[in-house]
Amino acid sequence: MLSLAAPIIVSNLSIPLVGAVDTAVVGHLPDPLYIGAVALGAVIFNFLFWGFGFLRMGTTGFVAQAYGVGDGVEVRAIIARALLIAAVLGALLIIAQQPLARIAWWAFEGSPELEALGDDYYRVRIWSAPAALAHYVLLGTLIGLHNTRAALVLQLVLNGTNVVLDLVFVMGFGWGVGGVAAATLIGEYAAAACGLLLLRRNLRTLPGGWQRDHILDSRRIRALLRANRDIFVRTLCLIFAFAYFTAQGTRLGTVVLAANAVLMHLQHFLAYGLDGFAHATEALAGSAHGSGDRRAYRTAVGVATRWALAVAALYVIGYGLIGHWIIDLLTGIEEVRTMAYGLLPWVIVSPLISVWSFQLDGIFVGTTHTREMRNGMIIAVAVYLLAVHTLLPAWGNHGLWLSLMLLMVARAVTLGMWLPRIERSIRPRGR
Repeated sequence: MLSLAAPIIVSNLSIPLVGAVDTAVVGHLPDPLYIGAVALGAVIFNFLFWGFGFLRMGTTGFVAQAYGVGDGVEVRAIIARALLIAAVLGALLIIAQQPLARIAWWAFEGSPELEALGDDYYRVRIWSAPAALAHYVLLGTLIGLHNTRAALVLQLVLNGTNVVLDLVFVMGFGWGVGGVAAATLIGEYAAAACGLLLLRRNLRTLPGGWQRDHILDSRRIRALLRANRDIFVRTLCLIFAFAYFTAQGTRLGTVVLAANAVLMHLQHFLAYGLDGFAHATEALAGSAHGSGDRRAYRTAVGVATRWALAVAALYVIGYGLIGHWIIDLLTGIEEVRTMAYGLLPWVIVSPLISVWSFQLDGIFVGTTHTREMRNGMIIAVAVYLLAVHTLLPAWGNHGLWLSLMLLMVARAVTLGMWLPRIERSIRPRGR
């Protein structure tokens, strides 16, 4: 388990590192508006790109199950279908960029200065859409094939390129927010090219070939679209929850928005780190489900969860010891630092609250029980919105953070209620 999860953990941790570098390079500019603009731009692309996160999650689940029974023809067909969907969606996002931008700035209601800077970010990064969505498919495929080392290489190419160009474009050339977006754009295309090369090498070890009739099989396409529809709704609900968090922070003022953005990087570090075990669970539970091996399923879930809990405890200790230092590293603006210090306890307790929902997500994605994921997230977001409207007026920004913790609890409770269904659905092959 650890050999499978470790490369994913390292690769996942490089993702929020990029966001942290994005914040750090603008966080030492003289105005918190720059941090806010990058934060808002990132939220918009979480909607636009991560809304199609089913291209990663759905691909992992279906590839893992086909790989579990050694069906190389179906593995290739799944990849082809997903890449075709990614290409179409990426092109549509570029075509519709103008109305999407107008909707985004209407929804967030930032100051004119904030919107102008955020728009600089948006106008550049939108052109990365085809590469970003293809990257999701390629990453999901590599995880489904249990080749997490290749997934690590892919993520390091993406995020390493991004970090280096961040420093060159912003610190060196002085391009500001537009430089951050340009670094991400180039990183996405570099990762897509690298992913295609890695995929070609991996498919050489699988039997079978590319069969057009199999790729276009209507029954299998419907199954893929059905699962992707459920994950799409689930992901949009989750992204909406975090976007709503950012929007509420925007209304509380620029300093609150900037402080929340800084602390959200710590939340992302723990989320992506713990997701390494969730992704390993996706691959192993999916393969066990595909081959009908209940014992392997139980082992994968049990071992991954114990490791995830241990790492969550380390996050708690680490944030408690060096959380202030991380905040200082991300911003030099004193009023933002002071605000973030007061909110740090929420991030310190978050790992032990969040880990359960991350692990359960991995189980449900790998076994493609996507309807339960969709329904559970809808319920959790309803609980979250009720909490925000109750707690925010009473406790301000602290109420907003407590509501976010309640979202994580509700996600875990709803999925936990449906977890026994998965094991009952596993049937030994031949029955």
